[in-house]
Amino acid sequence: MNKLLRSSAKCLRVGAAVYLPGSSACARLLSAAAGEQKDVGDMVKKDKVVVFIKGTPAQPMCGFSNAVVQILRMHGVDDYAAYNVLDDQDLRQGVKDFSNWPTIPQVYFNGEFVGGCDILLQMHQNGDLVEELKKLGVHSNLLDAEKESK
Repeated sequence: MNKLLRSSAKCLRVGAAVYLPGSSACARLLSAAAGEQKDVGDMVKKDKVVVFIKGTPAQPMCGFSNAVVQILRMHGVDDYAAYNVLDDQDLRQGVKDFSNWPTIPQVYFNGEFVGGCDILLQMHQNGDLVEELKKLGVHSNLLDAEKESK
């Protein structure tokens, strides 16, 4: 029994297939993980901009998630999907596995992983975010603010 528990725990930790004669427990776990990745893949494609954050846009529960929400707000990006990973631990781990990125928040544009808070902040600071939003058909409010200041 201990061998079964250790093998199952190892399977959960590293996603490795462990062959246990007469047991398909690990195979079911791997199938569930593949299903979660498929679900995350569907989630990131549903909207032009998708974020996985701790909390909600109205009430972010960590500073990094708040920074992502504020950056999007500054650019006038209001129409985006936000998923609270604190509500669902499987989603929290699933999105990390899907992107192969260890931290939350995570930002996706048109189904493509952009990065976390640090990457979005860098894109905001160097102007790349305005260009990426333009590719999505989203007009950044910062362009209007720039015109008004001239």
